[in-house]
Amino acid sequence: MSDLANTVMLAAAAIVVVLAAIVLYRVVAGPTTHDRVVAVNVIGTSIVIVLALLSAGLDRPEYLDIAIVYALLNFVLSLVVGRFTYQSDGVKWR
Repeated sequence: MSDLANTVMLAAAAIVVVLAAIVLYRVVAGPTTHDRVVAVNVIGTSIVIVLALLSAGLDRPEYLDIAIVYALLNFVLSLVVGRFTYQSDGVKWR
């Protein structure tokens, strides 16, 4: 891959990191638990995207293996949190 393409991939990864840091505010200040769970899931997905971009930008294919494992863990985390925060009386809308 050319140097320009590598630079673009690394710049895109940096932009995604900045956007994930902005979403971190919702984890801290989220008014409900569900807002916090969705924000953590968005940050996890952003990490997977950053790992994939770094893999392409640095020509390190082993980072894709790490990204796949992290994506599976992020999915399982969403299922577990959803299961433990489920209310049988229904969802209360704000």
